[in-house]
Amino acid sequence: MPNLTSVLKHLERERTRLASQLENLTNALSALSGNASSRRGTISAAGRARIAAAQRARWAKVKGRKVVSISGHKRKMSAAARKRIVAAQKARWAKWRATQKKR
Repeated sequence: MPNLTSVLKHLERERTRLASQLENLTNALSALSGNASSRRGTISAAGRARIAAAQRARWAKVKGRKVVSISGHKRKMSAAARKRIVAAQKARWAKWRATQKKR
């Protein structure tokens, strides 16, 4: 009997190993075939808002109501803020270029 239990344990370990290999192969095949179900992405809040606004416009059109504008209020950056951002970005690039020259 001890021999039979050791054989059963060995077979169970082999089954577990083969199942994990099969799962790995399935994942690799789905990645190579480019199935859309395996790819998940996130949508930004602005993207969700655009989609929701477009859907509201479609429903309004179907129901015969006035279609609301999809484009919302856009924030405007002041010239001073833009200049600060440009200057900071130029400084970052200058620092990066300086480190690249040292190499």
